[in-house]
Amino acid sequence: MKYEWRKAEKELYLPKTKPTPVEVPRQKFFMIKGQGNPNETDFAERIGVLYSLAYAVRMMPKNGFAPEGYFEYTVYPLEGIWDLTEVGRKSSSLMKDQLVYTIMIRQPDFVNQEVAERAFAIAGKKKPHPLLKESYFGEMEDGLCVQMLHIGSYDDEPKTFAAMEAFMAENKLKRRTLVHREIYLSDFRKTPTEKLKTVLRVFVSDS
Repeated sequence: MKYEWRKAEKELYLPKTKPTPVEVPRQKFFMIKGQGNPNETDFAERIGVLYSLAYAVRMMPKNGFAPEGYFEYTVYPLEGIWDLTEVGRKSSSLMKDQLVYTIMIRQPDFVNQEVAERAFAIAGKKKPHPLLKESYFGEMEDGLCVQMLHIGSYDDEPKTFAAMEAFMAENKLKRRTLVHREIYLSDFRKTPTEKLKTVLRVFVSDS
């Protein structure tokens, strides 16, 4: 039976359209960093490289290698951690060309460094790309967070963040950093802007 993250991990990936606290454990990812306006840079190419690595792992058994502990699963969604340069932080409005990001695709727990290196080798042969050299495998732990489902344009995210800020104030939670995570449940290349679904997550502490 295929592992479906949408069903097995609803708490992490399918929050409601209201702020919700959540404890996020350590997770494994293929990652790549970037900077600038996603609409005007090689952002889409960076996404493509991550998916080539993710599917290299997913298809390993069909190519003659089954990692220890492997199970059938649905590839996880694209995620991103977003920040701004010092110039961007000082601006009163969002300067998209000053965005700094790490985009990533989560990997199942059976993926270790050896499996990751095999994925890089497979992707390098099947779909070689210079950006593979900038990609890497690693772990992250978000810990205590507040998250909420945002529906619609990415440019309208401030409204959702405002609702989350109000929730944090009511529940005496403080943001640990201005950096935030986004999880893209919709393919922005195929989905109408008004129907885009994005999980917005901020990192908080209760002390």
